[in-house]
Amino acid sequence: MGSRKKTKTKQYHYFPLSFIFLYKQHSVIMSESVCDKLQQHCALIAYAFSPSHIKDVVVGMATTYETPKIMTINSYPIAITCRFVQLLIFIYAFAYVLWYKRGYQDRDQSLLSSVTLEVNGIGFHENNSTIMFDNADFIVPPQESNALFIMTNLIQTDQQRKRCGEGMDIDDAHCTNHSQCEERSEYRERSNGRWTGKCRLLENRCEIEGWCPVENDLIIPKPIMGTLNYTILLKNFIEFARFNITRRNIFNESKYFQTCRYHPIHDRWCPTFRIDDLLHLVENDEEERHDMLARGAVLRIKIDWMCNLDLGENECKPLYSFGRLNPRSSDESFSVGFNFRYASHWRINNKSYRTLTKAYGLRFIVTVTGDAGRFSFFVLTLNIGSIVGVLSLATFICDIVALYCSEQGYIYRRQKFQSVHLKNRLISSTVTISSSVHKRKMARRIKRRR
Repeated sequence: MGSRKKTKTKQYHYFPLSFIFLYKQHSVIMSESVCDKLQQHCALIAYAFSPSHIKDVVVGMATTYETPKIMTINSYPIAITCRFVQLLIFIYAFAYVLWYKRGYQDRDQSLLSSVTLEVNGIGFHENNSTIMFDNADFIVPPQESNALFIMTNLIQTDQQRKRCGEGMDIDDAHCTNHSQCEERSEYRERSNGRWTGKCRLLENRCEIEGWCPVENDLIIPKPIMGTLNYTILLKNFIEFARFNITRRNIFNESKYFQTCRYHPIHDRWCPTFRIDDLLHLVENDEEERHDMLARGAVLRIKIDWMCNLDLGENECKPLYSFGRLNPRSSDESFSVGFNFRYASHWRINNKSYRTLTKAYGLRFIVTVTGDAGRFSFFVLTLNIGSIVGVLSLATFICDIVALYCSEQGYIYRRQKFQSVHLKNRLISSTVTISSSVHKRKMARRIKRRR
């Protein structure tokens, strides 16, 4: 009897205490206090950096392979949309990128170029007397960088330092007495000299002190005769440094290049250009072409070296194009054409003289561009990889159509996406860990007391 009472006492003493202890632990966890949340996160961080977990991750990376889940949708509209988008991507990739843009080639656009220009011809100008011009006379200045000026018209004025009437282009210079010129004697930007304050009554012009007589450019003379027959020989030397390729626009020293004249269809490789042919290429109006010779113009000569070196270096040839840069005279009312002035000075008997020349002409600006390509397996693989990446765009578009534009979109979303509530899983896992730990502790205490 005594031994039975003792056993009952032990059971009554230990099991109610363990039950109360576990109940208190669960109530504290379910309260979600700040301390409990910190303990939960710290436990997860400790578990993530524990040696056993790191070992499992490393072993899993070496022994397991993960692949995305593929969901098959039996739908004609979605399938046709996907194939149509893929077809467009294939056409863009192979027809445009690989074939038209030669996406299989390594390219070099850093072109090194040198241009020289030579002009030949004889012209003459009639202004009270006939003046002959050769290439040393109408090329001003004699050397420029990738540019050339050919004088097609001019106004020459022989001047010396003295006093004379102001030019006719200055409206304020008209006068009938000295007082009018005295009031306007202050410095003027467009004046041709220093105003003395006097009026030259015979001319009805205010007097100036400077280079006299003043140039009169209100009347434009006729252009230099023979200008249309001038010829320009253009020499161009280029180098594609990446491929160590050098080329020039004169392929050989045959008689063809010595006698040819450029024509956009029959002689498109010829580097010799006739002025009359160039004007016809850039301007169709005959009156406008005559005005370009009389007042000047700015023209462009463009040389394009588009070379496919897979066909051979001999197939690397230039293409010429031409254009007019300045506006037409009918479209512009101020500063028409192109002109500039220069003077030649001399002294006779301690007196200064000069010949002022206002030169009208054609200014040619030469621009050179180039692009060379050669097959490269590395570039080809890069472009193919890019095409494969672009193909994923079809899947992205079809996912949007299936998930959000289809009547059965909710079914596709339920099959494609899986919702995971991390907060609930975190609490449940923490409760399980805590309860199992306390159960093991109480079991060990009961064994000791027995």
